[in-house]
Amino acid sequence: MKILFIQTGGTIDKDYPKQTKGYAFEIGEPAVKRILERINPVFKYEIKTLMKKDSLEIDDEDRKKIFDMCMNTGYDKIIITHGTDTIIETSKFLSKIKNKVIILTGAMKPERFKDSDAEFNLGTAIGAIGVVSEGVYIAMNGIVLPADKTKRDTKTGKFLKT
Repeated sequence: MKILFIQTGGTIDKDYPKQTKGYAFEIGEPAVKRILERINPVFKYEIKTLMKKDSLEIDDEDRKKIFDMCMNTGYDKIIITHGTDTIIETSKFLSKIKNKVIILTGAMKPERFKDSDAEFNLGTAIGAIGVVSEGVYIAMNGIVLPADKTKRDTKTGKFLKT
C-alpha cells in the first residue's frame, strides 16, 4: 500500500512561535512526518506540503488546489491533514473525485502537545484507508464517516454521523 499525505495546515501542524515574545502559534512542518517516524510503518508513503493555513483561511480557491493535487497524483489513497473548522466544507468540495480513497483528518490540539488527539486521528485515518471503499471521508474522534454524512456538534466540537 502507498499513501500520499497532503499537509494543508490547521491545528494538527501548529507549533510554538519561533520569535521571542511571540504568543501566536505558527503552522510548522507536517506533524505527519514526526508521527510516521515514531511508528515506523510498513506501507510506503510520500508527504507533500500544499499550504500551511488555518482552516478558517481556506477558501474555494485553496480547495481547488487541494482538488487538483488529488486528481493529478498517481496515488489512489490520500490522507489530508486539515483544520477542523472547515474540514467538512473541504471534504464535500472533494466529493466529485472518483476512483480514489481520500480521508481528511486533523486535531483539536497541536501534535506538539502532550495530550493531543493528532496521533489517534491520523492512526484512525491510516487504519481505515485500506478497507473503506472509494470516496471522501473524515476521520475524527475515533470514527470514519463519509463526507456527505458528517456533521459537527457545535457544543462539543465532536464529529458525528448525520
